[in-house]
Amino acid sequence: MNGKEILLSTAYLAPVEYYTKLYAYDTVWVEGCDHYGKQTYRNRCVIATADGPLALTLPTEKGAEDKTLTRDVRISDHGNWRHVHWNAFVAAYRHSPFFDYYADEFHRFFERRYTFLTEFNEALCHWVCEQIDLQPDLRPTTAFEAAPCDKDDFRERIHPKKDFHTADPDFAPCPYYQVFDAKNGFLPNLSIVDLLFNMGPESLLVLRDSVASTPAGPTGTSYSYNS
Repeated sequence: MNGKEILLSTAYLAPVEYYTKLYAYDTVWVEGCDHYGKQTYRNRCVIATADGPLALTLPTEKGAEDKTLTRDVRISDHGNWRHVHWNAFVAAYRHSPFFDYYADEFHRFFERRYTFLTEFNEALCHWVCEQIDLQPDLRPTTAFEAAPCDKDDFRERIHPKKDFHTADPDFAPCPYYQVFDAKNGFLPNLSIVDLLFNMGPESLLVLRDSVASTPAGPTGTSYSYNS
């Protein structure tokens, strides 16, 4: 092990790109000490529907001030979002090869009321990793670093408004079967559940094959990792 470390934001059912980092890096720091920002993957995932990509946004409570730390952000019950999100997952993936296999366990996350966003995201992430036999070393940050010198900083590089082709050249999405690909074509970098429900245990192989090259360490040294 060469000690490759990466810094990521928390994410709600993060995109495939995010999980390639969990695959490729030895240590993954998940940021909770930054100021919470909207319109990010922190509370948003994108799935494939018959009509194309659909963004599902998890509502959060407004803090007492704008500069709320991410780890202190609470989930809101606004809009009956749990029911809405679950129905969207069912409509999108009920005909996928593996949805029925995972559905009961996955549904439990939308029956329980989690208080904090980071807690909910972490629980989902650990569950997904267990299903695909991915064993990342995930650690929460304890202090905010504006410019970390010993970690690759992807907190804002994996972002719904950024083109991964330019923001992350190490990510080369490997095409896999999708329910609506005959209609929509292959849609890259959707939520990890799109990969999970369509490919099941083979998801790990897709993650492996989506790493374009070996990530470079903070000093520019190239490291190898086990495939």
